[in-house]
Amino acid sequence: MTLRPALVRLSPIAAAIALGLTLSACSGTGLVSQRTQGYVLPDDAITQVRPGSSQDFVRIVLGSPQTTSTFGGETAWYYVETKVTQTAFGLTSIQERTVLAVYFGADGRVTDRALYSLEDGRAFAIEQRRTGSFGEDRNFVESLLASI
Repeated sequence: MTLRPALVRLSPIAAAIALGLTLSACSGTGLVSQRTQGYVLPDDAITQVRPGSSQDFVRIVLGSPQTTSTFGGETAWYYVETKVTQTAFGLTSIQERTVLAVYFGADGRVTDRALYSLEDGRAFAIEQRRTGSFGEDRNFVESLLASI
C-alpha cells in the first residue's frame, strides 16, 4: 500500500477525531453561561418581610434596595433579580426576572409587598427621536461658507 491511498482512507477518520476534540472543548459551560444580575432573593428572607415591619428591619433582611420611589408620603423599595443566559458570542437573553416591591406608609412601616415576574411586565418602545437644538442645523461645509 502506498502512502497516498493510506492518507485518503485515514483522512475522514482524522477529520472526525479533530471535530470531536474541537466540540468537546466547547461543551459544558464553555459556550453558554448562566448568571444572576442584581439581587438573589431568598424565599426565607421574603417571608420575613411582613406588614408592620420597619424600614431598618427590611434593610437588614434584604439589604439596600436597587431603586426606590416616593409618591406622596408613601415609599416603595424595589429589589430586582434577573437570570441571564449569555453565549460566548456575547448574545444575552433574559430567562427569568423577579421584582420584589416593598411598600411603606408615611410612618415608615411596611404596608404591603408584591412579587412580580417577567410575565407581569410589558415591553414598550423607547422613543429615539430627539428635539432639534436652537437655530439651524448646518453641516461642516455650510458652516464654512456661512463664515465667509
